[in-house]
Amino acid sequence: MNRTDRLYAIVEDLRAISPRCRSARELALRFEVSPRTIERDIAALQQAGVPIYAEIGRRGGYALEKSMSLPPLNFTPAEAVAVAIALSRTDQQPFAADARSALRKLVAAMPGPEGERARQLATRVQILAEDKPDEGYTGSIGRVIEEALVKGVVLRMQYADVHGSLTRREVEPGAFVGGRTGSWYLVAWCRLRDAVRVFRFDRIAEAALTEERVPKRPIEAFGAEVPHMIARYPVLD
Repeated sequence: MNRTDRLYAIVEDLRAISPRCRSARELALRFEVSPRTIERDIAALQQAGVPIYAEIGRRGGYALEKSMSLPPLNFTPAEAVAVAIALSRTDQQPFAADARSALRKLVAAMPGPEGERARQLATRVQILAEDKPDEGYTGSIGRVIEEALVKGVVLRMQYADVHGSLTRREVEPGAFVGGRTGSWYLVAWCRLRDAVRVFRFDRIAEAALTEERVPKRPIEAFGAEVPHMIARYPVLD
């Protein structure tokens, strides 16, 4: 994680637990850096105007001003656990880090007793997982592609065909497509082929952002023709 991403993640972490605080040591363990690095990061955020303050004492630490936190949410413990179950397999999917952040915010924003009941209920659910996780969606490359899609910029990448031969591509990201087998695909306008193409994530060897904005194309142009798949969209309401 680079420093910019870490600064953003620190704010989101403190926002999720506000008005409670988290010590520099706890943040250091969470982000795999030294407490001194966390202290420098907090100082930089404070200088940038982020309302973070220090709580003194044995259980003290850093906290985000209450006005920056979420109000209590009327989720039941069962609803919160249901969301956690739905998100439990997102590690190898687009926006996995955002899913974990959203879940932390949800539980932290619940009234204290309800949040604790949700945590207790979650201990009564076990989800079987493979010893070796699916590597079809690689984290570092995946995050770059997520950012390209969110920002609407051209993506520069190296892509391997079925024989392993690499080609350099500049593509205009259009949509993510997930298959039942766990494989993920990027549907994009390929400038090399001058047409829409579907790229398997496990064949993307490198990916980098450019600063070029993608031209507007109708979402219908990015209809994925992936075999044995029925397309559905996430439901947000």
